[in-house]
Amino acid sequence: MIGVLAVQGDVREHVACLESLGATTRLVRRPAELDGLDGIVLPGGESTTMDKLLRAFELRDPLRERLSAGLPAYGSCAGMILLADRVLDATADQQTLGGMDVTVRRNAFGRQVDSFEEDLVMPVIPGDPVRAVFIRAPWVESVGADVEVLGTVASGPAAGRVVAVRQGNLLATSFHPEVTGDGRVHDYFLGMAKR
Repeated sequence: MIGVLAVQGDVREHVACLESLGATTRLVRRPAELDGLDGIVLPGGESTTMDKLLRAFELRDPLRERLSAGLPAYGSCAGMILLADRVLDATADQQTLGGMDVTVRRNAFGRQVDSFEEDLVMPVIPGDPVRAVFIRAPWVESVGADVEVLGTVASGPAAGRVVAVRQGNLLATSFHPEVTGDGRVHDYFLGMAKR
């Protein structure tokens, strides 16, 4: 049973991807909907709006507690920002769920018109490179000792920037695999949840 945080963002796309891989999903908007989950996806969207809605729905603290107790989570784009311990270019009142010893920069790749796609080599994902879609995406500025870097941008002005990370039960990507029809990143996360 995989929850998908459903306060804002690309919820349907994650649900469709997870269900195509055989997972049962539940939309999560209230604290009680966290009960019985084997993992949760924090979708892309607008991180400041998601933060405000998490607090408005009284979901932020219960979700933080579940994550620190070991609930596996996958955050894509804005979800990566929510999982980061530190955020650069955040609004003055922006909060995160935290849990990953990373510093991320919001909108690091630029505005909506700067969105792009790239084939990304991720050694933990078998087969061909992963088609990574970056939309107003963050990147990881720094990682702590316990964070595993899973992918970096290969070319262009952002070459070498970290865009996929894992720390224990937490996985995060700057990009949106849910929009490509390639379920391998989600499958990797389902493997984490099963373990």
